This record gives sequence, C-alpha cells and structure tokens, in this order.
Amino acid sequence: MRSIRPLLGATGLAAALALTATACGPTEDGAAGKPAASSPAGGQGGQDGQGGTELPKDLADKLKEHGVDPEKWKNGEWKNWDKDTWLREAKDFVNPVIEGLWKPERMQTAKSPQKTMAAGDLSGDQGVTDPEPRPIQAVPEAKPYHKNAAPVGKVFFDSPEGSMVCSATVVKDPKNPGKSNLVWTAGHCVHAGKSGGWYRNIAFVPAYNDLGKSPAQLENARPQEIAPYGVYWADWVATSGEWISQGGPTGGEGAPYDYAVMHVKPENGGKSLEETVGVALDVDFQAPQAVGIPAMGAWGYPAAAPYDGALMHKCVDRPGRLTLSPGTPTMWRIGCTMTGGSSGGGWFREVPGEDRLVLVSNTSIGPVTAGWLAGPRLDEGARGIYTMMSDKFAGR
Repeated sequence: MRSIRPLLGATGLAAALALTATACGPTEDGAAGKPAASSPAGGQGGQDGQGGTELPKDLADKLKEHGVDPEKWKNGEWKNWDKDTWLREAKDFVNPVIEGLWKPERMQTAKSPQKTMAAGDLSGDQGVTDPEPRPIQAVPEAKPYHKNAAPVGKVFFDSPEGSMVCSATVVKDPKNPGKSNLVWTAGHCVHAGKSGGWYRNIAFVPAYNDLGKSPAQLENARPQEIAPYGVYWADWVATSGEWISQGGPTGGEGAPYDYAVMHVKPENGGKSLEETVGVALDVDFQAPQAVGIPAMGAWGYPAAAPYDGALMHKCVDRPGRLTLSPGTPTMWRIGCTMTGGSSGGGWFREVPGEDRLVLVSNTSIGPVTAGWLAGPRLDEGARGIYTMMSDKFAGR
C-alpha cells in the first residue's frame, strides 16, 4: 500500500506556500500598496450594469459583430443565455467590467459548479490508473490568508444556472516579470464546454475572506475583509480547444484538458495583480511522473456540502494516476475531501532542494461522494496557452 501521509512533503508544501508571500499585506483600506483610485477601463457603474460610462470601443464593436447591442448588454442583456447568441469560440471572449456587480452579498450567494465534480465513467483504464486513494481530510488554511496562501483566491462568474464560484491561483507572467496579471484556473470555470460558451462577468478575488470568517460573520464584514486586494476582472481568457469541443457536465473526455489562463485587471485601477498581492507562482510543464513526486497539494475554497465556500482549505497527498478513456492523457489524482467550488484551485509541488512551490495542475473532477480529486497534467498544449497569454499582453 502506498503512503498516504507524506509528512515531510506536507510540511514542506505548507511552509513553502507561506514563504512565497511578501510582508506587503492589505492596508486598512483593503489593498496592498493602496492603488490610486481611477475609473476602470471598460467599467460601468451600478449593480447589474445600471447606468455608468460607455463600453470601450473595441468591446462595443465586438458585441456588435455578434448582433449584441452594447447598451442593452450593460443594462442586463448579459443575462440572456440564448444558445444562438452565446459566444463560444476562443476568439469571441468578451467580459466587460460591470463596476460594483460583485458586491460582497452577491459573492456570498454564488454557488459551486458541482455538476463538474462527478468523475463519470472510469472504465477507460489502460493500466495506468493507480488504486483509488484513501480520502485525505481537507484542512482549513491558516489565517490571515494573505500571509499564508497569498496567491490563492476565488473566481466568480455568471452562468445560465446563476452565479457560480471556483478557485484559482496567481501565476508568473514571463513577458511581464514582477508585474503579472495572469491567473490559472480550470476550463470549466470559464467555459461551458461542448454544450455552451463563455461564462460572463468572470472576476478573481485573491485571498477571499482573508480572516476566515463564517458566512454569518461575513454578513457584517467590511468589504476589505471579504476582498482584501479588491476585485480583478478577466479581460481575456484562454482554455484548451479540447475543453471547448469535448468538455461536459461531468468533465467528459475534456477533463484531461480542463485548464485555463485568465488575464485580469483591477476593477478600480491600480498596480498589477502580482505587485498588489506580493507573489505569483511559476508553472511547471515538465513535472515528473506521479511516482517521482513525494507530495502534491491542492488548495481551494470548497463550496458544496459539507463546506460552505467561505473558508480556504488544502489537501496534501502522494499523487497517483487516473485515466478516463482510451486515447486521453493520464491525469493526476490525490486523496482529498474538498468538493465543488475547489474546482480550478492550484495543485503545487515543492521544487527539490528549493524552498518554493510551482503550480503543476488544477482541480478538475472528483466523485460525487467526495474523497479524491483529479487534475490534468500540464503538457505542451497547456504551455502553448500560457505562452500565448503572456505574449498577448507583453509589456502591458
């Protein structure tokens, strides 16, 4: 029987993630470095987009190209999920900022996309699926989160089923060293896969609920306790072509390609995400096979029962392998009791001989009953998306 308690690995992972955070934490006003107040590019004032400024011309033109009236969009047309007008192709992503839409109370009512957490048919084993791991109890992250897991946060988005949540991680941008605005998450947190298109109003909140308050306590919490670094809107997102064409409600054959990279900008202007949060992680596209990694950790905000989405949790286990169907890449799998809402959360491993972590995967699927999680191996396809996103915003 394989080891399920790699104690040295668990200790190293937890310590390394904490060490990545700088001393620059949120100020009393909520954000590190206290960014200068300014009007966000493309922002519209008012909840649900009522009133406010004009959409930027490029976004307005793109909406018009698809037969969408920009004025109607900002005043609530985004709520129309007619399949004939639901943008789904990679080049068609649009996500205009609606200033104030993600108010604390709206964040708290967002649900987990828990349908995507069903593993589906596992009959495709080709001799590279290891025995199912024993469940590892998820452990709450130490508070405040900005000192212990600064790169981790929550993703909020709107879908036909309502407001949803996922998890995500701040990652480095090779073309903008020290000033990254890149965030790594799951494909199913930004795009519905073969049955739909791009989700809307996608935003990232690093170190969400920094002090780890309960849902009841959050009702009276100050905005900076809920979003200590502010809200960052995705102005461009990329996911794999395989997820767009094959991803399904239970992951489907798109699960091994279930990853995405977001480029974000602060809702209220200011410095880059990396400068504000104080940290971003490298992405490892050449991690060894599972048997060569003593421990891998997954971080996220589980929201499906028995969790409530308010608290950040983590699991550390020795990874195994999982194959879903013939012809698809092998995924990583660890024991973990986290549920829906942790989707998209980063998986990290410690670099041998170094006191730092690198991102190697993200939570994609798990059984309905919980107990384990699986994430994609980040191959050349994932590297291509990451490189493309970095190139697209080089020097910006």
